[in-house]
Amino acid sequence: MPPPLKMEPSLHDVVELTKALIAAESITPARGAVFDVLEAALVPLGFQVERFVEGEAPDGPVENLLATRGGIGPHLAFAGHLDVVPPGEGWTAGAFTPEIRGDLLYGRGAVDMKGAIAAFAAAAARVPEATTSLLITGDEEGPATYGTPRLMERMAERGVKPDLCLVGEPTSAQRLGDTIKIGRRGSVVISIDVPGRQGHVAYPHLADNPIPRFLRALAAVDAIALDAGNDWFQASNLEIIDVHTGNTASNVIPGKASARVSIRFNDLQQGPELIERVRAAVHGHAPEAIVEGRVFGDAFLTHPGALSTLVADAIEARLGIRPELSTSGGTSDARFLVKLCPVVEFGLLNATMHKLDEAVAVADLHALADVYAGVLERVSR
Repeated sequence: MPPPLKMEPSLHDVVELTKALIAAESITPARGAVFDVLEAALVPLGFQVERFVEGEAPDGPVENLLATRGGIGPHLAFAGHLDVVPPGEGWTAGAFTPEIRGDLLYGRGAVDMKGAIAAFAAAAARVPEATTSLLITGDEEGPATYGTPRLMERMAERGVKPDLCLVGEPTSAQRLGDTIKIGRRGSVVISIDVPGRQGHVAYPHLADNPIPRFLRALAAVDAIALDAGNDWFQASNLEIIDVHTGNTASNVIPGKASARVSIRFNDLQQGPELIERVRAAVHGHAPEAIVEGRVFGDAFLTHPGALSTLVADAIEARLGIRPELSTSGGTSDARFLVKLCPVVEFGLLNATMHKLDEAVAVADLHALADVYAGVLERVSR
């Protein structure tokens, strides 16, 4: 086995690299300094690093990073994102000033998911013989328009095709290692606009109040029966998430009533078909309504097999527990990557992601690096 490649000590340590990534503010869509930090960590490890920026406001510009390194065994890709959600007000200390207090490292992105990226870089330093790549985007927390899909296009141009993919999203629920995600539900958001004609409430014959038929249409949407779930997925759910008319006066009949519907669906459903079902339900009561939907991702499932077993074995060897295989939670960029190869997700505890005072246990960072190294060792045998 060749000796490990050397890198700057501060970036070789998983905690120090996590701190450096947190300190590089990267509210979505991200680019620039945070990618400089990661590139500085990867190049000394023998990775060929390519960075590119695409897109314009409001969804961009977005930076993506593709890092590849040859070796032995199947090609394992690690996918993640360096962009973070806005920190909000009320942090105990600065959201982008990493600080260890007690056993925890605080900072926006510590859990979701700069800590996991740092852990994989540290693991790659310890297993230099593995064929591996990092697929890192600056647009996972946003619409993903210029993120992972563009990375996949660049990979196709370069002939980069992984055999397996591990996504470092924070999947652990109660303790590190208790959950692996082998699939995710899909997501679709649908807007409903029922037009009317504005007028004075004292002269209803001169107006057209859209609200009565709007309410009947929403009741029909709410009554749509989806499914009861299956062996790997919970039941799909449809939620009315917003209702408004924009009317602030007490003596005006509004000229329009609008709503938004969000559906999280399993692999028994398809996004475009759900949009059509909602449209049909609405038009049954308000034929003139405008119904438009956007599919943010279809459901996917990587059936239990070689990849999930490999990751579970590495978790059990280091942490002494056998993880649950789950499809719960929201969407992730795995919904795109599954088109390339089998994909599973495994990362840190998700209890504080997107919250004030987001924090990761220092011990968990070291343990996650150990697990990721175990995965790389198993792949390269």
